[in-house]
Amino acid sequence: MNKIPVFTDDPGWHGKRLQQAFAVRGYQAVFISLKDCFFDLGAGLKGVVIPGFDKLPKFAFVRGVPGGTLQQVITRLDVLHALEILGVKVYNTGRAVERTVDKAMTSFLLHHHGVSTPDTWVCESRLEAEKLVSQASAQDAALVIKPLFGSQGNGVRLIKPGDKLPVPMQQHVDGLYYLQRYVDSGEGQWHDHRVFVVQGKAIAAMVRHGASWVNNVALGGRCESISLSGELIALAEAASKAVDIDYCGVDIIRGQDGKAYVLEVNSIPAWKGLQGVVDIDIAQALVDDCLEIC
Repeated sequence: MNKIPVFTDDPGWHGKRLQQAFAVRGYQAVFISLKDCFFDLGAGLKGVVIPGFDKLPKFAFVRGVPGGTLQQVITRLDVLHALEILGVKVYNTGRAVERTVDKAMTSFLLHHHGVSTPDTWVCESRLEAEKLVSQASAQDAALVIKPLFGSQGNGVRLIKPGDKLPVPMQQHVDGLYYLQRYVDSGEGQWHDHRVFVVQGKAIAAMVRHGASWVNNVALGGRCESISLSGELIALAEAASKAVDIDYCGVDIIRGQDGKAYVLEVNSIPAWKGLQGVVDIDIAQALVDDCLEIC
């Protein structure tokens, strides 16, 4: 059976589903951390070493890029870039991961491509950030402050009109302020949508009902299946195209004015909650797409 590296530090439920899906197609998924891959630039060598692989595979599946110091993260992404240069199809590419783990670049690309997304500001100056908070307050508007890197709602804070910029915030923002206009989906009826997109096509969707204004499943959000509507499909697929990615989870929220906005595009999306409310086998869809384009 041919081996395929699946880059992840925590296979868990998702890894098991991918392993089963690859096995159906005659491949053995081998879980490997990017922390364990390295460059060997000796004479006559390809240059990238993947533990357990005597030669470079035809393709590799990215399920996780571990955090670390700036140097460590850059090197792990460099491994993905190098594999592509060496002819290995990387699913999702290192470039796609970079575009989407960085919320500032995601927001810029959505804005640049005309995809509906909330007004967003990113700055290093606390003075400038405080000015933005004051301006929003004068307009009776709330803002959301998020870590530039992060997932599952961790470190996300709501700044209501009249509130000051939270202090201390260094443990969350690391000296950089990502501020986004708050979109109210309905006080006490908080919800948003997660649309799963594979190769530019929306394949499944759900509503996440939040226990608070943060709707992440990891923070207690409840999942409910929905039919894919034309607007959700168009927005999610446009967001996927904007960041140029193989597969992703697109978070969409609809304000009380009826307008829908893309909040985030996730290059390493969880789908356990979504799988629980839809019929399509998401892992199999991912594996089949990966094999088709490789």
